[in-house]
Amino acid sequence: MLIEELQGKSLDEFFKGILSLETIEECYAFFDDLCTVNEIKTMVQRFQVAKMLYNHNTYSEIEAEANASTATISRVKRSLNHGNHSYELMFARMKEQADKGSK
Repeated sequence: MLIEELQGKSLDEFFKGILSLETIEECYAFFDDLCTVNEIKTMVQRFQVAKMLYNHNTYSEIEAEANASTATISRVKRSLNHGNHSYELMFARMKEQADKGSK
């Protein structure tokens, strides 16, 4: 886990702050204050790539839809296959929430 080098009180507090956000609007406002437009675009693109890889899309489909380079796709794929499994956790929870919402 690469982030272990940063672990500590400040990072814990930062994550607790993010977890305190309750609505999409609050997330928009916070990330608008925190990040540049390009930083947000980069995070969103990586998320899209991860979701598409998780759903077994091909590299060419991902390049076209997410406008991602093969280097970005490979980097995200490495995280999916050899990372902390956080994408899978998030996608499973999102599916669970969507399933609850459709009932």
